[in-house]
Amino acid sequence: MRKIIHVDMDAFYASVEQRDRPECRGKPVAVGGSPDKRGAVAAASYEARQFGVHSAMPSRTAVQKCPHLIFVQPRFEVYGAVSQQIRDIFYRYTDLVEPLALDEAYLDVTEQAGDDPSQDSFVELQSRRSATAIAHAIKADILAETQLTASAGVSINKFLAKIASGMDKPDGLYLIRPEAAEAFVANLPIEKFHGVGEVTAAKMHRLGIQTGADLKEWAEVDLVAAFGKVGRHYYRIARAIDDRLVEPNRMRKSIGVETSFADDVCDRPAMHQALEQIATELQQRMADKDTSGRTLTLKVKYADYQQVTRSRTLPEAIATTAQILPLATALLDTLLDSVGDTPLRPQKPVRLLGLAIANLTISAPSTPSDRASHPIYQQLTLF
Repeated sequence: MRKIIHVDMDAFYASVEQRDRPECRGKPVAVGGSPDKRGAVAAASYEARQFGVHSAMPSRTAVQKCPHLIFVQPRFEVYGAVSQQIRDIFYRYTDLVEPLALDEAYLDVTEQAGDDPSQDSFVELQSRRSATAIAHAIKADILAETQLTASAGVSINKFLAKIASGMDKPDGLYLIRPEAAEAFVANLPIEKFHGVGEVTAAKMHRLGIQTGADLKEWAEVDLVAAFGKVGRHYYRIARAIDDRLVEPNRMRKSIGVETSFADDVCDRPAMHQALEQIATELQQRMADKDTSGRTLTLKVKYADYQQVTRSRTLPEAIATTAQILPLATALLDTLLDSVGDTPLRPQKPVRLLGLAIANLTISAPSTPSDRASHPIYQQLTLF
């Protein structure tokens, strides 16, 4: 039986800003673009969340909900450095660490660092006796070394550990014992299941599935018929079964860059100029990660917040602005119309453009230590 911990930092970006800015402590803080620049909230402190402010919310809406909200520009280089500091703490306890983002990770502590008497022990023997003790020790180390709090979930698999970490936030620790796992899932509202989004939850409600117990009543073949291949996953998690392994050094899925316009853009030259800047920055990020990719995705968000994407996959990887820009322009042109004598204008004003490259290609490092330090083996992109 495995021992899995899911560690999730509490309001990570906002907490880092409150830590570094004494004037923000105890006050509602939003990390992201200010309302006068058409920005959006990237993260909100718990004080801000009490007013209904949450990530991805337009900044103007956030101010309406919380007029005294303090906006802070994001400092991703700082968040990345703190994230690495936290990850170094994880490796004191196990080599099996799977980062999901800057602020969360799975740890498999079934066999912990220091179990081999020939190695220098990273952890006191007392702390290595149970996953719960290890989670307590990790939380204490994070607090002592970063002055930030984390919540942790402990259980027998990734699905249960992920749910457990959200049960007692902030600064919580929740254990789902093996013998209690099925009963816990049976009583869990279906919208609380990790991986069941708002649309799927609504569909399940229409089918009479309100809780894990209701989901367990369905045969696997019926779940597949109703939800496709993911129905097999639903069948298993309804029984508290999740055989997914904690995968260390998980490869990054994509690299992306996007920009929001201070004023809505309606003309093609302005959008092409923005795409050139985005493509140049994307090239630099790919160079920093020593990678290239075969799938380019264009993201367009209109003034009414409708969002569309267009993608193209190539037979060979691309990495330079000269390769990216013509493809990005062609993808953009599929979303533009001719209006009278003015060719290729958007149907409605555009507020954001973005590009992302996926199907990444690298020369894989040969050893685990090399992979751990290689820049591409990092948390998933936010784009």
